[in-house]
Amino acid sequence: MIRLRNIRFRYNSRYVLDGLDFSVNPGDRVGLVGPNGSGKTTLCHIIMGLLAPDSGEVEVFGKLRKSEADFREIRGRIGFLFQDADDQLFCPTVLEDVAFGPLNMGKTPEEAKGIVHETLRSLHLEGLADRVTYRLSGGEKRLVSLATVLAMDPEILIFDEPTAGLDEETTERLISILNDSDLTYVLISHDRDFVSRTTNTVYQLGRGTMCRMG
Repeated sequence: MIRLRNIRFRYNSRYVLDGLDFSVNPGDRVGLVGPNGSGKTTLCHIIMGLLAPDSGEVEVFGKLRKSEADFREIRGRIGFLFQDADDQLFCPTVLEDVAFGPLNMGKTPEEAKGIVHETLRSLHLEGLADRVTYRLSGGEKRLVSLATVLAMDPEILIFDEPTAGLDEETTERLISILNDSDLTYVLISHDRDFVSRTTNTVYQLGRGTMCRMG
């Protein structure tokens, strides 16, 4: 589904990714760990076409991706969950936020509304549909952000620090949601316990390279 070959990317004169290879296959649940500045988020931004590598190949869904048009075609198929939920939520109500993706994919208002309610139900968020988004708690915003992504029925999910700012109860709820799903995903996190409980392969990034952890 995703294959990166010999990726190099630098900030100023320092390579944060230096000849890196990485792949994701259907059913994989991949964790990326490493210190700040090790290139975890950069790697995911390259997959999404938000950053262009200095060299190397980005292949997604069996096709090399180079131009903005190439990446625009895959963004509806890869769900990206930003580290800050406020970067993802911009509509007045939860219902409108979750419906935004399906509507932009060509669903009718009635179809989109059905998708919203089914997605919220699957995450046990049924009571939030008519809530004002900015008044939600941090944990509620994180779960609603996940709902906005899942409503688009992505083939792969990418999570950037999904437990940042979450209390223990909401973190456990997110773990349960992921473990009960059949999603393929890449997960960036500093929370080693969360990674160990939600992924089946973990890679450590550092000094421009990546190694698989036992």
